[in-house]
Amino acid sequence: MSLRTQIMDDLKTAMKAGQSEKVAQIRGITAKLKDLEVAARAKTGEVTEAEIISALRSMIKSRTESATMYREGGRPELAEKEEGEIATIKAYLPPELDEATLKSAIDEAAIAVGAESMKDMGKVMAALKERFGADLDPAKASAFVKARLSA
Repeated sequence: MSLRTQIMDDLKTAMKAGQSEKVAQIRGITAKLKDLEVAARAKTGEVTEAEIISALRSMIKSRTESATMYREGGRPELAEKEEGEIATIKAYLPPELDEATLKSAIDEAAIAVGAESMKDMGKVMAALKERFGADLDPAKASAFVKARLSA
């Protein structure tokens, strides 16, 4: 089942169950998917699973930043709403790589590309993206790559 199909099925299920909050959260995701489709029409005509996952990750990033700002601004109820949306979005992402697997993959990639300094970070990240594709969380991976190359 494609990710898009799963999202639409979950939307229908939530609507039938009367879960208005979940319906609103999933509609936010479908709105982003429609934006991707409109942008893709001009280029290739299709939206890939990798593009959908990338968009979902960017949605999580923006909502995490919003939740932090709401907490700092004394609006915990809005922060909780954002965190609920994050949980819904995360349900559609592939499982994250565990830390040990990611670190060993970074070591392998660094050796393979001959990375010795921070100047080589792009090469290591490219090797990781090629190996893991959409399963790689770039933000998490880049933090580990920085730590590895600056050590």
